[in-house]
Amino acid sequence: MSLTAASPSDFDLPPGGVALVGAGPGDPGLLTLHAVRALEQAEVVLHDRLVGAGVLALVPAGTLRVETGKSAGAHGMAQEQIHALMLEHSRAGRRVVRLKGGDPFVFGRGGEELEFLRAHGIPFRVVPGITAALACAAYAGIPLTHRDHAQSVRLLTAHCRDSIDTLDWEELARERQTLAIYMGVAGLERLRERLLAAGRDPATPFALVENGSRPEQRVITGTLADLPGTARAHAVASPALLVLGEVAALAAQLHWFGALPLGPPPAEPALARAA
Repeated sequence: MSLTAASPSDFDLPPGGVALVGAGPGDPGLLTLHAVRALEQAEVVLHDRLVGAGVLALVPAGTLRVETGKSAGAHGMAQEQIHALMLEHSRAGRRVVRLKGGDPFVFGRGGEELEFLRAHGIPFRVVPGITAALACAAYAGIPLTHRDHAQSVRLLTAHCRDSIDTLDWEELARERQTLAIYMGVAGLERLRERLLAAGRDPATPFALVENGSRPEQRVITGTLADLPGTARAHAVASPALLVLGEVAALAAQLHWFGALPLGPPPAEPALARAA
């Protein structure tokens, strides 16, 4: 029995069509066959800033590439400008790939973009990508669910005060669940305060996965009580995914990719503090 893509013509881009393609977190090996085919057919690729260089290397020479500048904590191209570019190139009869980090439908505004395309009568395809929570946790050796530790997982974004205020902190503070948080590292202090105030155990393990699935991946581990300080001590920068919950402690023993996990910095001696 051979394994082939079902109805590949359904995913072929017609002239003037747009494919919303998930690029995953960076490792080009995580792309789907449909994603690679869409890139091969593209005449225009509108890509986010954090799409991995290895993924962009698969775009054929001669294809117009436009960086839309979308990344956590950075001000890039406005969403309305991205819509306008999709409309401009599709109406010119070009095959367009809107290439988004992770998965288009997980904190990627994919729904907004499809609504725009539908409203303007533009044919579209959707190619899912491996979202950062799945890939970064896997490359850090962290199972998001585990029979002994976590029976559920929540995908959250908390990159600004408005989004933080909408979350149900009492539910998020419950044990035996994993929180996978897409956010700028600048929000860690507020996140810790809200979780502790809602009753989450200060000893809850965390893992920050920086540049997950890429050669420069780093994994920083510790406990909720020390989360902001540990992140500052290791100069954690975006893109970074936070995994919070009992499963995060497994990174130390199940590590398999990249550099060994880094723990909290050593405590300052009492005499040095007194001085």
